[in-house]
This record gives sequence, structure tokens and C-alpha cells, in this order.
Amino acid sequence: MYTVLNSSTDETYHRWDAEAMARCGKRLGVTVEQQSVPASQVMTKALRMASSKSLPDVVQFDASEMPVFAEAGGLVDLRTLGLSTEHVPDGIVDFGSYRGTYYGAARSVNTLALFYNKTVLAEAGVRTPATWDELREAARELTRGKRYGLALSAGGAEDGVFQFTPFMWSNGGDERELDSPEVVEALDFWKALLKDGALSRSTVNWTQADVNDQFMAGSAAMMINGPWQVETLNSDPGLDWGIAEIPVPEAGADSVAPLGGAVLTVPRTGDDGRQHTAGRIVACLTSEKEQLTYALNSWMVPADERAAAEWRSQVPELDALADQVAAARSRTAQLGAGWPAVSLALQSAFQSALTGQSSEAALKRAQQRATSGN
Repeated sequence: MYTVLNSSTDETYHRWDAEAMARCGKRLGVTVEQQSVPASQVMTKALRMASSKSLPDVVQFDASEMPVFAEAGGLVDLRTLGLSTEHVPDGIVDFGSYRGTYYGAARSVNTLALFYNKTVLAEAGVRTPATWDELREAARELTRGKRYGLALSAGGAEDGVFQFTPFMWSNGGDERELDSPEVVEALDFWKALLKDGALSRSTVNWTQADVNDQFMAGSAAMMINGPWQVETLNSDPGLDWGIAEIPVPEAGADSVAPLGGAVLTVPRTGDDGRQHTAGRIVACLTSEKEQLTYALNSWMVPADERAAAEWRSQVPELDALADQVAAARSRTAQLGAGWPAVSLALQSAFQSALTGQSSEAALKRAQQRATSGN
């Protein structure tokens, strides 16, 4: 029997994964079972299992965490196990790589987009915003009574950092220089939305799930969120929503959002035979057909270009999301295992800047924290 450690604790995701593993197991003549733990526990459980030499055959890591395990020498180069990246875009190959070595194969990827309530925008005569100026104006215009124009997550967790990166990157900012004018300007833009009253003051406490709740309750006309919310959005037949790329500082600029999602890795167990079979399991789970099935279930975008083209034809309403993925980049591409320190530093900066401190001072402190490690 072969085991896959993942974070598919949600009943539907657990079932989809079980069905995919059963299909691949049958194809390969082996039994594949999943062991699911909450996403926040995958890394700690994998490290604990490594120290007790009881690692599973495949581990599905969040791509932002994978470099930590790779840096410790705990993963096998997937290319040595016969996995090809021929039909995988460079950005997604980078997403699963650490220092140029391909350790993690993605079945699907996700990113953020601007979701909007079509009915509310139409009634207000507001066009879907494409630039920061248009977003600020639309958010002000759509703020009425108990309804805010926009909802986003600036909470003290990775959710908030994930949501800030499109503003930072699209403005030319860089995670290696958090106190640069470009990053300061991006955080100042968030502050301006808050000052306008177009963002709730609770935004500093909200997760992405909270943001979706606000949008579905009619308490926000627009939101920044991802495709993992689509299933919930569709549960309300009276909600007419649309998506667009995240607005950019100036017309014509690229909207650069973060790639999100998980990658399938093969840990070093010392058993070459099992590692090669594990590689075949990963290859099957990330095959074009399995990617399309998984992506259509989960509303994510397939990593394989051929599967992604077919996905676009089947869910044209999510076309903007596929466009956003095409320009998206990995959070760990620049810093690898150094990303978590930057993420923690940014989380503190949001809390400070959105509750009164200047963006410049908050980000200067964040840069010091990121480089000193405390």
C-alpha cells in the first residue's frame, strides 16, 4: 500500500482525491490511500514523520511551504523519476521548484481575482474597475448604508499577505525590499480605501472565508478572492456575480497576482523502488485527464496547458481567472525558504499601518524584521 499525506480534510475534496487515487492505483496495480490533516499541520507532521523515519510515499505541500522541506534535503527531484514539464508553463514549474530543481508537481493552481455583484454594479451604473483610480472611485460609489464597496483580507495570517501581493507586484514592488516606494505606495492604496470608508475596519481581522461571507451577505459589492469560493457562491442562485482581473496602478500594466495551490512531492525514504512507484503515482495524478477532472470539481485552473485550454472551453465564466493565472508568479520564487519570514513581517505591517501607523514606518520595521529574523 502507498500513502499520500495531504490536507483534503473537507469532505468533498477528500472524496475527489480518494476517487483519483483509486483510479491511479488501479492503473498502476497498487493501492493508494490518503492521510488527511489540516493544512496548517502538513509541514509539522511531515517533519515529525521524517525524524521517525515513517514518511509517506507522497506529500502534498502548499507550494509556499515546500522549499522548507526541500532545503532540508528531504525531497526527490521529480525529473529523475521520469516526470516531464513539457506542457507546464514556466511560472508553474517555478512554483514547484526550489533552486532550479523540480520537486513539486501541481495538479491545479489558483490565484486571486476581483469578484463583483453584477446586480449592484448595474443598479449603481458602475463599470467594472480596471485601474486603482477606477477601483477607488467604484468602491466609494458602491459604499451605501451597511454595504461596503470592497472587501479584502488584511488579517494577520498568510491570507492577508496573499491578498497584498497583487497590489505590491503590479506596482513594481519586490518582497526583497519591503520598504521600497513601490510597496509603500501599494499599502497606502489600501489605507486610502479604508480612509474613504469603502473598506470595513474589520478587514484587519478577516480571513478570505470571512471576506466571502461579507460578499454573499450583501455587505460588500466587490471582493478580492479566489476560485475556492465559487462552489459556495453558486449555492445562492439569487447572487449574480462576475469576475475580472485585479485592477492595476495604471491602464495597460500587467496584473500580477500570486500563484496558489499545492504540489505533490516524493519524500526521500531511502527505498528507490518505492520512490519510483511514488513518482508514477504523482505522474498519474497530474496527468492531463486527472488534472481536468480535479480542476472542474474544484474550480481551480489546471497546471497543464492542454488541460487548461479544455477547462477554459468548459467554464468560460472563469476566463478572467485563467488570464490572471497566466501572469501570476510564485511567492517563493525570489526567496525560497526565506518567504515565511517576509510573510510574518508583512502581516505585522498591515496591522500597524491600517490601524494608524504610516505605511513607510510599518514597512521599514517589516524590512528590518524580515532580514533580522525577529
